[in-house]
Amino acid sequence: MAEYRIQNLRKTFTLNGKPYDVIRGLDLRGDSNEITVILGRSGCGKTTLLKTLCGLEPADTGTMFFPGRKKLSMVFQEPRLMPWLDTEKNINFGLSKSAINPGKTAELIRITGLEGFEKAYPAQLSGGMQHRVALARALACEPELVLLDEPFAALDYFTRSAMQKELRRIHREAKMGGIFVTHNIDEAILLGDHICIMANGVISDEFHQAPEEDERSLLSEPAISLKQEILSGLENAARSG
Repeated sequence: MAEYRIQNLRKTFTLNGKPYDVIRGLDLRGDSNEITVILGRSGCGKTTLLKTLCGLEPADTGTMFFPGRKKLSMVFQEPRLMPWLDTEKNINFGLSKSAINPGKTAELIRITGLEGFEKAYPAQLSGGMQHRVALARALACEPELVLLDEPFAALDYFTRSAMQKELRRIHREAKMGGIFVTHNIDEAILLGDHICIMANGVISDEFHQAPEEDERSLLSEPAISLKQEILSGLENAARSG
C-alpha cells in the first residue's frame, strides 16, 4: 500500500464580504493504487478539494503527503483538448520534447482504446473518445495520482456507462490510482475501491469495497447493501449539517 495523507485541510472564500468555509479541517487517507471516490451533493466542495490538492487553489492550512514524487494530473469535467492538435499531440501536450516517447504514446493509445484515431482532431471524435484522449493525456506524465472532476457528467447514459467500465479497465491495466469526485451514488459504487462522503467541508463517512474480479454490478447483493449504507450516511450528514 502506497498511502497518501491529507490532514486538517482548510479553504475559505470570501462571499459577499463574509468568509465562507468550503473545506473545514478535512482529513483523508488513501491508497495511491486504488480509486478513491469523493461523493457529495453539488456545492459541497468536491471540486475545490481537487483544485487544492493539485495546486490550482492554495490551501489556507493543512498538510498533504503523497508517496514518491507527488506528481498529480487532473481530468476536468470537459475534455479541454486543443482543437488544432490531433490525438497524439493532445496526449503529449504539456510534455517537454525530451519527455515525449513515441512508444509510451502508442501504449497509452492502446490502453485507452484510441487505436485508429491517432491523427484525428477533437472535432472528429465522439464525446466519449474525447474523454479518453483527456485521460491518456493525464497519464502521459506518469502521475502518482490522477484527479478526476466528474469527467463523465455531461455524457449520455450509454456513453457514461461505457466510460465507467473503461476507467476500471484502465485502472487495472495502467495501474492507475485516482481520486474521482461525483454526486452520483451508482457511479461511486461502480468505480470506487474507497468511497468517502463529503459534507459540511469534511469527510463524514467512508466505505471500502474488495477489488473486483469481474465488472461490478449494481444489482449484486453487496452493491445493494452498500448503497443502503451510503444513503444512510448521506442522510446522517444532512441532518448534522
